[in-house]
Amino acid sequence: MADIAGALGPLFLLILLGTLLGRLRQPGADFWPQLERLIYFLLFPAMLVATLATADVSQVPVSRVAIALLGPMGAFAIVLWRLRGWLGMQAAAFTSTFQGALRFNTYVGVAGAAALHGIPGATVAAVAVALMVPVVNVLCVSSFIAAGTLGRGSLAKSLTALGRNPLILACLVGIGLNIGGIGLPGWSEATVELLGRAALPLGLVAVGVALRPAALVRLDRGIWASHLVKLALMPALALILALLLRLDPVSRDVALLFAALPTATSAYILARQLGGDAEMMAAVITGQTLLAMATLPLWLRLAGA
Repeated sequence: MADIAGALGPLFLLILLGTLLGRLRQPGADFWPQLERLIYFLLFPAMLVATLATADVSQVPVSRVAIALLGPMGAFAIVLWRLRGWLGMQAAAFTSTFQGALRFNTYVGVAGAAALHGIPGATVAAVAVALMVPVVNVLCVSSFIAAGTLGRGSLAKSLTALGRNPLILACLVGIGLNIGGIGLPGWSEATVELLGRAALPLGLVAVGVALRPAALVRLDRGIWASHLVKLALMPALALILALLLRLDPVSRDVALLFAALPTATSAYILARQLGGDAEMMAAVITGQTLLAMATLPLWLRLAGA
C-alpha cells in the first residue's frame, strides 16, 4: 500500500485550499454554489458510471463489504435513537447529530481510495457508494420524519428528491451497463471518463469552501457524540468486521476509509431544508473534516499494521 500520508496529504491540501478560497471569496460568491451543482449532478455521477460500467466487480467481495459498511451504520443508527433521551436534545438538534454520525463525504472517500490503491481501490469505492448512499439517505430522511421536523409538503419533497438522487441513479445506470455487458461503447467511455476526472479535485476544493471555522465555537454534547461515533466508534466496528470477514487488503482499507470519513457537506443543506439545526450541522461538518485529517491516517495505519 502506498504511503498513507503521501496519498491523503494532497487531498487534505485541496480541502484547505478550498477553505482559503472561501475565506477570500474567490473567484466570487456565486461561483461555488453553481460549481457544487455541476459536480453533484454531472461530474461525480459521470465518474461513478465510468467506474461501475467498466469495472470487474466480480473481484469485489460485495456481500462482505456490505456487512462491514452497512452493519456499523445500522447499529449506530439504532444506538443513537435509543440514546436520544439521554442526550437531552431538541428534535432539530438531534437530527443534526444523527446526520453527522452516519453521513460520509463521498468525494474524500473515492479520492482517498483511488490515491491509496489506484483502480482497484476506486472500484471498491464505487461499490461502497452504491451500497451506502441509498441506505444513509433513507436513514437520515427517516430520522427527520420520526423526530417530527417535517410537514407533509416537506416529506413529499424529500421522498421525491431521494428517488431523483443523482448518485443513486448513476450507480443504477453503471451497474445496469455492467451487468448487461454493454459497458460504455465507442467514444462514450473516453468522454464519461474525462468528465469524471474533474469530479474529485473540484469536489475536494468545494468541500473546503463549505467549511465554516466560526461554527467550531459551538461544542455541545450532541456535536461531540456525533464526532465520537463517526470518527472513532464506527471505524472501530468496521475494522473489526473487516478482519472477521477476512477482507482482502484493498477491500478492508476502503471499507475502513468509508467508515471513518467525516460527514458530508450536503448534510447542511438537508438540515436547512427539512427542519434540522443547520448551525449545529455546520459545526459538525467543520469539526469532523478538520479532525479527520488526523484520524483517517491513524485508522489506516492501524489496519495496515
